[in-house]
Amino acid sequence: MLAMTDINTIRNLRNNHDQSIESIRKSLNINWRTAKKYADKDFVPKIKLHKRSGMMYEEKWEILLAFG
Repeated sequence: MLAMTDINTIRNLRNNHDQSIESIRKSLNINWRTAKKYADKDFVPKIKLHKRSGMMYEEKWEILLAFG
C-alpha cells in the first residue's frame, strides 16, 4: 500500500492537473492499476483499532483490590 503522501499526489495530479492515468503511472513509476485505484476512487484509510488484552483490561480493579 502506498503512503498517504503518494495517494494525495496521485489524486492531485488527476484532479487538479488533468493528467491521464498513464502519465501518472510513468511519472511516479507505479503500476497502472494502482494509479487507477487511487486516482478515480475515494480512498479513506481504515483506522486500525487494537483491542487491549491482559488482566488489567479484562478484569475489574475491585476484585484485584479486595484480595490485595
